Amino acid sequence: MQSAGTFTEHPITLTHHILESQHHVPQASGDLSILLHAFEIASKYVSSQVRAAGIFKIYGAEGSVNVQGEEVKKLDVLANDSFITSLKRSKKVCIMVSEENTEPILVEDPSGKYVAVFDPLDGSSNIDANISIGTIFGIYLRQSHHDQKPTIEDILQPGSKLVAAGYAMYGSATVLVLTINGHGVDGFTLDPSTGEFVLTHPNIKIPPKNKGQIYSVNEGNSKYWDEATLKYVHQIKFPEMGSPYKSRYIGSMVADVHRTLLYGGIFMYPADKNSKDGKLRLLYEANPMAMLTEAAGGKASTGSGRILDIVPTSIHQRTPVFLGNTDDVEDVERCYSEAGQQLNNKL
Repeated sequence: MQSAGTFTEHPITLTHHILESQHHVPQASGDLSILLHAFEIASKYVSSQVRAAGIFKIYGAEGSVNVQGEEVKKLDVLANDSFITSLKRSKKVCIMVSEENTEPILVEDPSGKYVAVFDPLDGSSNIDANISIGTIFGIYLRQSHHDQKPTIEDILQPGSKLVAAGYAMYGSATVLVLTINGHGVDGFTLDPSTGEFVLTHPNIKIPPKNKGQIYSVNEGNSKYWDEATLKYVHQIKFPEMGSPYKSRYIGSMVADVHRTLLYGGIFMYPADKNSKDGKLRLLYEANPMAMLTEAAGGKASTGSGRILDIVPTSIHQRTPVFLGNTDDVEDVERCYSEAGQQLNNKL
C-alpha cells in the first residue's frame, strides 16, 4: 500500500498536462505548449531565487520606482528579467507587457503568434516579511499577421480573448495554477526532488457559498469605500441570519485568490475615493485571475459588469475587482445595482 503523502507512481507533470491540453486550443501547433513551458522555466528560476533571497542578500529595495509609482524590490527586477528572457527565448511571442515596464516589450523576431502579459512578482511589498508572493500571467493570440510588426491592438484585447492564464505562487511550496482556454483549472506543485511541477490539485472548483464564507479585502481602506461596498461588507459581517463571514487578507493577490479558489468566498479590491478606477491592473492581474475564477465555476466582476468583457484602452489600465463564488459576487452586484437606483432616484 502506498504511504500517505506520497505521489502516485507515475504522477502527471505540467509538461504532460500541457501537451494533452492542446486539443482545447483551435489550430494548435505546439507553439502554445512551448510558450507555457517558458513560463514554467522562469517560475522555477524565480522560485529558487525567492528561497535564497535572504542568504544571498537580494531582499530589499532596488532604489527605483516603477510605472505604478511603487518602490521596486531587487527581486522584482530579477523576476522581470527572468520572464522576459525566458519568453523571448521561446520565439513564440511577438510582444509582451509587464507591470515593471512603462512600454510594451518588443522582441527581435516579432513573428511569434502570441502576446504575453504578466506581473512578474505580485505582492512584492511582502517580500522582506517572507510572505507568499507570486507571478500572474496571461496569453493572447495576436491579431496582426505574423509578417507584420505587432500593434497596440494585439495587446488591448478583452480578457475573454485569453487563450491561457495562470499564476505561480512562491510560498511554503511553489504552486503553479493554470487554465487553457478556460477548460478547467489545475494546480501543480513543484517537487524539489525532481524539479518537476506535478498535478496535485486537479479540476479546481470554488466551493459553494454555504461552505466558503470568507471575505478577503483590505479593510484599512474602508473609510474611502463607496456605499455599495460598505453595504455588502456590513451584510456579511452582521447577517440577519446565519454566521458572519470570516476575514482573511494577506495583501498578495496571488495568495488571496489562491485561497479563494480552494476555500471559497470572495476576494475584493474595490475602487475607492483614492483609486477611483480601482487599484489592480486589468491586463496582467485582473484578466488572468478572472479567467481562472470563471473556469473554476466562479464569477469575476467590477461590481457592475464582467471583467473579461472590458476592452482595455491602455496597457496599465486599472479596474475594481470582485471575484469568487458566483453567489457572493452576485450579492455585490446587487448592492451596486441598488446603490445606482438610489442615486438615480435622488437626481
